[in-house]
Amino acid sequence: MSGPHLHLLPEQIYPFDARGIAKRFRHAAIFGALDALQPGETMRFANDHDPIPLLNQLQQRYGSTVSINYVNREPGLIVIDFVRQ
Repeated sequence: MSGPHLHLLPEQIYPFDARGIAKRFRHAAIFGALDALQPGETMRFANDHDPIPLLNQLQQRYGSTVSINYVNREPGLIVIDFVRQ
């Protein structure tokens, strides 16, 4: 007997490592992942550079429904938590 699919608890963090995704597909993949988040869920984004243009696009697309919190801002490893409100 199979039960319903259970989503992870809201305090769970979903990792998203953009370094392994072809550059031409990155933004679409990130938008898709953010669209899939439920309120209270977090996507932990890792990249090799600070994605300022992406952050501007996210601000325009999601406004206050996604918060942006830097976890690490070292050269070569940027980690940002995107939290769905």
